[in-house]
Amino acid sequence: MAEDRTNDLPLRVPTQSHVDGEWTKLGGETFVVTNKADESELAHVTDGTPDDADAVMEGAWEGFLAWRATSPRERSNVLRRAWELIDERADELAELMSLEMGKALPDSKGEVAYANGFLLEYSERATRIEGRHAFQETTGGRILTQKDPVGPCVFVTPWNFPLAMGTRKIAPALAAGCSVVIKPPQQTPLTMLALVGILLEAGVHPKAVSVLTTTNSRETTTALIEHPRTAKLSFTGSTPVGRNLAEQGGKALLRMSMELGGNAPFLVFDDADVPAALEGAKVAKFRNGGQACTSANRFLVHEAVAEEFTKGLVEIADGLKLGAGTAEGTTLGPMIDDSAVEKVRELVDDAVERGATVAAGGNDKADGRYYPGTVLTGVPADARILHEEVFGPVAPVITFKDEEEAVRLANDTEYGLVAYAYTEGAARLLRLARTIEAGMLGMNTGLVSNPAAPFGGIKDSGFGREGGPEGFEEYLQTRYVAIPDPRD
Repeated sequence: MAEDRTNDLPLRVPTQSHVDGEWTKLGGETFVVTNKADESELAHVTDGTPDDADAVMEGAWEGFLAWRATSPRERSNVLRRAWELIDERADELAELMSLEMGKALPDSKGEVAYANGFLLEYSERATRIEGRHAFQETTGGRILTQKDPVGPCVFVTPWNFPLAMGTRKIAPALAAGCSVVIKPPQQTPLTMLALVGILLEAGVHPKAVSVLTTTNSRETTTALIEHPRTAKLSFTGSTPVGRNLAEQGGKALLRMSMELGGNAPFLVFDDADVPAALEGAKVAKFRNGGQACTSANRFLVHEAVAEEFTKGLVEIADGLKLGAGTAEGTTLGPMIDDSAVEKVRELVDDAVERGATVAAGGNDKADGRYYPGTVLTGVPADARILHEEVFGPVAPVITFKDEEEAVRLANDTEYGLVAYAYTEGAARLLRLARTIEAGMLGMNTGLVSNPAAPFGGIKDSGFGREGGPEGFEEYLQTRYVAIPDPRD
């Protein structure tokens, strides 16, 4: 067995769970976290079990009682300090992320900056929790409303953005006065453990932030959801898993936020700035190796510009450099695991068997977990890749004749997370804002994520919002106080 390389990591990372205010080995069992570039061992991490849920949630309840009693300014200052610490350690965090997840270092650095933005955003919102005052219309009494934190929150985070999907949930919850319990994925727990260490260093109450690492994700998550101390569940991941968790959360009458799968269309109209559209496509498709819920999944291109756009897209795909995420010059790292590669292979094979043409990349150029940037043309309407989330660096291109057809094709999916559109027509932009069925629209941009904006989808892409004031409201509940007229 390879030697545990914990001491070789770019920064000191806890490898134990943080439960009831302490770092602990729990039962003493561990699991291995690997370098996705070569499968060498990075660390042995505590393997929690469903039996640990009670200690986690009882500690989180005590943490909630203590943390909600702090002043908004104190919570603001702590989040600001965490932002400063991450800013100081940004390069080390990015390297850690590239090691355990595989993404190219430039993508990791971008994620650190994006993730840290949530700490800054909600450090500023923590002091702006407001209610209202009104006179009762018939008696002259007072109506007061106030916003209170909802309570202990359980967060189930994904492997593809191990830092950003954490801060996007944690920052507003802590700003509101909630305590948090994070169940990170077994593929990439180290980044979350590092984040929790930073939050504690910044001054978060020791029992207000907990992390439970485990290989038994299903049963452990169920135990956390069903615990009577749990007040809210937030999940980022696939739609099938989200359905199961939503059913469990519904039975427990939890507040819930579900950020689920996507099948994002990328529309390029005949009046589009094609070079700009190609720059947007590079970000929307190949950032994070296409392993993102916001990745462009279907390229719908007007037949008048299809040749020019496709040629440019092929050049982008061919220009991506495969390699270890931390290697100099790498722009496309390994995929997360063998099953992820196999799914991409299956979708490409299915499209080709139905008549699509491989214009760049493809299965023949794949090597283990290293899958090349790929472009498919002439993709038929019944190809699985147009209806399933590919979650890899594959760009299927189909053409359309007019706006009506483009909108119909874009909306021909049960998902509705994000859509992208390139057009110079202001009137068309406004029409698309009404007719495209998605929770987010990137108009002449390939990147919609912003800490100040509400992130989330419609249809089978989930419900609830993360980011901006809308994301803050997810962690606050309204209390109404009735006060009689003092003259009575």
